[in-house]
Amino acid sequence: MGTFRYPVEFHSDAVALVRSSGRPIAQVAKELGGNHETLRTWVRAAQAAELPGAAAESAKDAELARLRKEVAELKLEREILRKAAAYFGSGDVGLSRFSFVEAHHRAFGVKRLCRVLGVSRSGFYRWRQATAARAARKAADRSLAERIRKIHAGSGATYGSPRVHSELRDQGHRVNRKRVERVMREHAIVGRHLRRRCRTTVPDRSASPVPDLLRRDFSVGAADVRWCGDVTYLPVAGRWMYLATVIDIGTRRLFGYSMAEHMRAELVVDALNAAVATRGGNVAGVIFTSDHGAQYTSRAFAEACAVAGVRRSMGVVGSSADNSLAEAFFASLKREILPAGGWPSTGQARMAVFRWLTFYNTRRRHSNTRRRHSALGYLSPVEYEQRSSRLAAAA
Repeated sequence: MGTFRYPVEFHSDAVALVRSSGRPIAQVAKELGGNHETLRTWVRAAQAAELPGAAAESAKDAELARLRKEVAELKLEREILRKAAAYFGSGDVGLSRFSFVEAHHRAFGVKRLCRVLGVSRSGFYRWRQATAARAARKAADRSLAERIRKIHAGSGATYGSPRVHSELRDQGHRVNRKRVERVMREHAIVGRHLRRRCRTTVPDRSASPVPDLLRRDFSVGAADVRWCGDVTYLPVAGRWMYLATVIDIGTRRLFGYSMAEHMRAELVVDALNAAVATRGGNVAGVIFTSDHGAQYTSRAFAEACAVAGVRRSMGVVGSSADNSLAEAFFASLKREILPAGGWPSTGQARMAVFRWLTFYNTRRRHSNTRRRHSALGYLSPVEYEQRSSRLAAAA
C-alpha cells in the first residue's frame, strides 16, 4: 500500500482481513505495512461493488445535499437584501454598502455580503482601515457647522456660502469654500433668496434732460466721487411705505436715506440732505446718478443738488443697468429682512430697516455675484473706507 501498485489479490485479501478481524483499519494497515487511507479506499470500493445501487444512491444524496446548500444560500441572500432595503431606507445619507457590510458581517460573513451587494472585499477592508479618518472628518464637519450657524445667525440668517466662507477666513479658519457649501447643504443652512421686484419708477416726460455722466461705471474706488440713489417700496400693514437711499458708488456705503408713506419729491430730497450732512457738507463736484423717476427730475431735487454742489446724472430711460447698484442694494435688503406679507406696523418696519442698514454698513460682507468675487474684498463699506483712508494717509 505504498507508492507502488498492489495485485488485485492483495486488495481482496486485505479487505477480507479487515472484515474478518473486526479490528480498526489503521491497525490492519500497520500490520500490512501500508497506508490506512489506501486500505480504507479498498474497503469502500469493495462495498460499492457488492451493492450496485449504492453508487447511484450516493450520487443522489450528494446532489440533494448540493441543492439544499444552494437553497440555504438563496435564503441567506434574500435575508441580506431584505435587511439592506430596511437599512438604506432609513434616510441616513451617510450610509454606504461598506457600512452595511460592517454592521452585518458577523451574521453573514464579509465574502457573502460583498458578493450580494456587488462590492469588492479589498475595497471594504480599505474602507474599514479609514474608519478613524472618516470619524475625524465628521467631527470636524460638525464643528465647522456650529461656526457656520453662528455666522449665519449673526447675519440675520441671510448669508450664503460665499459670505460665510469669507467670515470664516477672517476669523482665522482656513477652509475650502466648496467644503463650506457642502456642510451648509448637509445641515440645511440656507441664505435668503431674491423675491419678486416691483417697479416704482414713474418718469416725468416734461422734465428737462439730464446728461449721463456716469456711463455705467460702478467700479469700486475713492469715496465722494460718484453717488447713486433710488426709491423702493416696503409693504407695511396692507399699504406701502417708501425708502429712498443715497449710496457711495466708490465704497458701497449707504450714508443717506429717508422713509415715508408717500413718494413725493421731499422723500429723495431728505435722503440727499442726510447724505450731505453725513459727509460734513463738503461734497461739491460729486456726481449723483439716478433713474428718470418724477422725484429725481423734480425742481425741488434739482435745487437741493445745486445747493450742495452735486452734479446730477441720469442714464437711458427704461434701462435698469444704469442704476444697477441701487437696485441690487434693494434686492439684498428685501431678500434678507422682508417678512412674508410685509411688516405689521410702520414702527417695526423702520426699526428692521435701520438695523439692517447699520449691519450693511458696518458688518455685512459685500460681493459681486456677477463676477463671482468680492467687489470690496469681502469687507464692509465702513471697513473699506477706513482701510482706504489709512492707505491714502500712508502714501
